[in-house]
Amino acid sequence: MGPTVINGIPAHVLFVHVVVVLVPLTALALVVCAVWPHLARRFGIALPVLAVVTLVSVPLTTHAGEWLEHHVDRDPLVRRHTELGDGLLPWTLSLFALAVALWWMQRGTRTASPADAITAADGGEGSGTGARGALKAVAVVLSLVLGAGAVVQTYHIGDSGAQAAWHDNFSTTRTPETGGR
Repeated sequence: MGPTVINGIPAHVLFVHVVVVLVPLTALALVVCAVWPHLARRFGIALPVLAVVTLVSVPLTTHAGEWLEHHVDRDPLVRRHTELGDGLLPWTLSLFALAVALWWMQRGTRTASPADAITAADGGEGSGTGARGALKAVAVVLSLVLGAGAVVQTYHIGDSGAQAAWHDNFSTTRTPETGGR
């Protein structure tokens, strides 16, 4: 499915950095585009592209992590990290689906009318009327819930991975310096 070792280093250790950056970035972009639809129009196809790159990075990282799991000592902390890691894909899949939906909704809208431009200049986006306003409200709530859920899940996964990697692997006291100083 993807590389497991890159330049002699487990690929998982490198790939996690992509996930840790892209998941919160995608979540933030999604919320911004849901709250301010004029920005979604400016983002254009970049929002779903960002979301698909984020989505693809998760199974690549998970695959490399599963390989690494079989090449380290068995440990309950590693097992916990693996279980949490398996839970990120549904979140990023949901972020992608909502990003595509927002892009699809915004791509069909015409350029803003002068009244819309005045509303936007005043700092408001306008609540919309009827179904459009309700759709925007749903998009905002969904983006907040999915974005927060994905970021929190990413945090828990990263924290559990750090616990697994670093427990009992460092000294709380400074090591003495050696050499010609």
